[in-house]
Amino acid sequence: HPSQGVSLGDTVTLRCHLPKPAAWVELCQDGLLRSYKDMDKHQVMAEFSLVCVKLEDAMKYWCQYRVLEPPGVSEKSVPIELVVTDHRYSPPNISISHEKTVEVGTNVTIQCCNQGYGGIIFLQKDGHSAPLQHQDPHGGGTATFTLFGVTPADSGTYRCSYHPKASLFVSSPLGDSVT
Repeated sequence: HPSQGVSLGDTVTLRCHLPKPAAWVELCQDGLLRSYKDMDKHQVMAEFSLVCVKLEDAMKYWCQYRVLEPPGVSEKSVPIELVVTDHRYSPPNISISHEKTVEVGTNVTIQCCNQGYGGIIFLQKDGHSAPLQHQDPHGGGTATFTLFGVTPADSGTYRCSYHPKASLFVSSPLGDSVT
């Protein structure tokens, strides 16, 4: 926790949920052991806190657990990606192709500009944790996202962010919104 909106300097708690009690749980970071916790015989969750998150903390994490009887190691958990917002990057600009009202069934185009930092641009809708779409403008700084045949479910507030070139787990702050 939190699962999104992590900024440099924040504290994040990663939770490993186990299907059964284990002797200890390991938190792995990008293929290396980051930390481990000894467990008591009834625990099925381990928490790992990252205090004062730094850029080098922004990467993939997963858990594994070890049992004593019979001795063994679990498979790796599904990995999570810790994306860290770096406020030193400028928020992206956003524009939309329509006036005040949009007819159901029409297409709406949203453009996002990443301020010349390169990398992947993400379109996000408020209330959704995962981006709706993403594009790599390949050398350009503008991504064009089209919402085809919009319905009432598409109404809402949209924003953009970007991952600067060569920084998969670092994000710009969210930019201004369009509705």
